[in-house]
Amino acid sequence: MPSEHKTNETIKYKLAAAMKECMKSASVEKITVTEIVETCGVTRQTFYRNFKDKYDLINWYFDKILLESFEHMGEGKTVYEGLVNKFHYIQQEKLFFKAAFKNDDQNCLRDHDFQLICAFYTEQLETRMACRLSRQLQFQLEMYCQGSIYMTVQWVLGYRKCSAEELAHALASAMPEELQTVFHKYGLV
Repeated sequence: MPSEHKTNETIKYKLAAAMKECMKSASVEKITVTEIVETCGVTRQTFYRNFKDKYDLINWYFDKILLESFEHMGEGKTVYEGLVNKFHYIQQEKLFFKAAFKNDDQNCLRDHDFQLICAFYTEQLETRMACRLSRQLQFQLEMYCQGSIYMTVQWVLGYRKCSAEELAHALASAMPEELQTVFHKYGLV
């Protein structure tokens, strides 16, 4: 079973590489699954065995990058450090993210990013607090995550000119005071 999982992961990364190659010459909306599989050298059946559509592929690849950038936060890394890591990964894959964030169609990366980050922070806080977040804290967290994603997209698209570190600092500093107090208390900032 582990070798089958590794094979599936390899195929998924090949499909992601093909998607990135296609993004060099076309917008996400115009790229077809046929173009992706032809670029990759696999069948449509192989594509659909791994992903439901091209947006699912984009979201899967984003998950991999996001998880890599935040994987150590639970081991004492701060929000700032996690954001810096995330932004450095995004810079390495700038073409991919620029094309993906421009897209507002189904399975939009912005919505996916929100769901993932909000769930990640909620899980980190609830685990450390040993209870569920209050409605007020959940509201603040969701508002903070939405704002963070908006600013990240602005940065990726080139509308906000600053370094990864400057953006991470600005986002970590912009957290609502009550939420920041809880993050600080539980070692996340």
